[in-house]
Amino acid sequence: MEKVDYIVIILYAIGIVAAGMIFSGKMKNSKDMFAAGGQSPWWVSGLSAFMTCFSAGTFVIWGGIAYKYGIVAVVINICYGVAAMFVGKWVAGKWRKAGVNSASEYLQIRYGSSIVQFYTWLKGIMVMFVTGGSIYALSVIVSALMPLPEGHLLVDPATGFLSIPITSIIICIIVIIIAFSGGLWAVLMTDVLQFVILTVSVVFVIPLIITKAGGIDNFINNAPSGFFSPVTSEYSWWFMIGWATINFVSLGGEWAFVQRYVCVPKSKDAKKVAYLIGVLYLVSPLFWMIPPLIYRTIEANVNPEQAYILACKEVLPLGMIGLMIAAMSSATASMATTRLNVFAGAFTEFYKRVVRTVNETQLVFVGRLITIVLGLIIIAGALLIPQYGYTSFIIDINTLLYIPLVLPTIWGLFSKKIKLWGVWFTTVFGFVSAYVLKFMLANEGYLTNIDLFNPLVVWISENSRIADMVSGVIGPFTILLLFEFFSKKEDPKWKEVMELRQTFEKEKPLSASLMPLKMLYITISIIAIAIALLALINVEHMQIMFSFSIALAIIAYLAYRYLKNAKKKIRVQ
Repeated sequence: MEKVDYIVIILYAIGIVAAGMIFSGKMKNSKDMFAAGGQSPWWVSGLSAFMTCFSAGTFVIWGGIAYKYGIVAVVINICYGVAAMFVGKWVAGKWRKAGVNSASEYLQIRYGSSIVQFYTWLKGIMVMFVTGGSIYALSVIVSALMPLPEGHLLVDPATGFLSIPITSIIICIIVIIIAFSGGLWAVLMTDVLQFVILTVSVVFVIPLIITKAGGIDNFINNAPSGFFSPVTSEYSWWFMIGWATINFVSLGGEWAFVQRYVCVPKSKDAKKVAYLIGVLYLVSPLFWMIPPLIYRTIEANVNPEQAYILACKEVLPLGMIGLMIAAMSSATASMATTRLNVFAGAFTEFYKRVVRTVNETQLVFVGRLITIVLGLIIIAGALLIPQYGYTSFIIDINTLLYIPLVLPTIWGLFSKKIKLWGVWFTTVFGFVSAYVLKFMLANEGYLTNIDLFNPLVVWISENSRIADMVSGVIGPFTILLLFEFFSKKEDPKWKEVMELRQTFEKEKPLSASLMPLKMLYITISIIAIAIALLALINVEHMQIMFSFSIALAIIAYLAYRYLKNAKKKIRVQ
C-alpha cells in the first residue's frame, strides 16, 4: 500500500469513532443506550442488521469458497435472504408487539430468570469470543498489506509484515470505544455509514476486475469445470436447506437481530427491517463474490482465504485499496459493536434485577463498564481462535450450537404451552448431541473404536456437514415439537406475555428520529468529495472515479431533499 492508502485508513478510523461520539449525549437512560429510545427509522435498523451479518470473515470464508468452488458461495449467501423474508413474514413484527427492549427482557418474562442468566453468561461469553475470530480475520487481511521494516515496533519478525495480534488489539480498542461512547445509536449509525463505504468499495472493484480478466466471456471460458454449479458435494442442496433454516432461527431469535426489531417505533417497521435484510441478501451476494470468482481465472494458486483482498489489490488504484480495507474494517466493526452493545445490555439488565435500587445514570455507567469487560473477551477470542482454525470454528459453532440456544426463544413468541424445563431440556440435549458428534463419533473419538457404531462413524465422516445439520437443527426442533404436542396446559407465564403485549398496543408509538438521515447525507457527501480528490491523482482511473463521485453526490442531494421535506411535514403537524 502507498501513503495515501494509510491516510485513508487513519481518516476512516477517526471519522467512525467521531460519528459514535456524536451520540454520547443522547444516552439519558438504559433504553437510549440499548434500544435507541424506540426511535430508530426502519431503514437504519435494516441496514444495521444487514451489516451485522458481515465481517471480514464474510470475505475470508465465503470469498475463499467462491474462489475455490465458484457460484456455490453466492447460493449459500442467498440462503440468508430467503431466511430473512420468512422472518419478516412471521417473526419480526411479533418481537415489536411484545413491548420489550431486548430479547433477554422477553425471556425473563416468558421463562424466568434461570434460563436468562444461563443464556446471558453462556451466549455473552461465547458470542464475544467468536467475535474475536472475526477481528482476527480482518487482522490477517490488514497485516498482509502492510510490510514494515525490520526492527519496527509493530512488525512480526517471522513475516516482515504488521503483527496480526497487535492489529487485532488495535481494532478491538476501536470497537470498544464506539460501543462505549454512544450506545445503540452509535452502533446503528456507524453501521449505516459502514454500509455506504462497503458498497462503494465493492461495486468499484467489479468493473475493474472484469476488465482485468478480459471480459465476462473470457472469465466464463477460463473458469474451472463445475465453477457455475449451485451446489457441490460438501455444500449440497441439503446443506442449503439446513443453512437457510439455521439462519431463519438466527435472524429471528439471535439477540443482536431482535434488538433491531424492538428499537423501531411500530411492528410494521420491524417487518420492514427483516424484509430489507432479505432483499439485500437476495440481490447483493453475486456482487460481493464477483472479485474472488473472477480472480480464480487470473491467479489460480493463491490462498483462498486471501483471494478477495488479492483481487482488490490487483485492480484498485492509488488510495482505493485503503478505502477497501476501511470497508472490510467497517463490516467487522459493525458486527462487533452490535454484539458488544447487545450483551452489554443483557448483562446490565441482569445487574438491574440483582441490585434493584439503581438509577438510570448508574445503569449507563455500569453498561459502559461491562462493555469494556466484554471487549477484553473479544481480544481473547482474536488471539486464541486461530489455534483451532477460523473457518472450521465459525461453521461448527453455527451448525451445532446456534439452534439449541436460539430456537426456544422464537418458540416462546408463539407457544402458550412450552415451559421452562422444556427449554432447558432442548438446550442441554443440543449441547450433548454436539459433543457426542464432534468428539466421540468423529475425529478418532472414543466411540469410533466400537464396532457397533462403525456404520454411523463412516457415514458421519463422509457427510460431516449433513451430520452437523441433523444434530444441530433437526434434534432441537423435534424435541420442542414433542413438548408442544404432549403438553396439555397453558404455561402460567404466557398470561404475563399477553398483558405486556396489550399494554404496548395501547401506547402511542414514537416518531422515528431524523438525525440518521442528516448524518447519512453529510457522510455520503464527504465520501463523494474524497473519491473526487483521489481521482485527481489516479489519471488512469479518473473517469470511473469521477463517475462514482457524481453518483454519490446525487444520492446525498436526494437524502438532503427528503430530510427537508420530512422536517416540513413535522412543522405542519
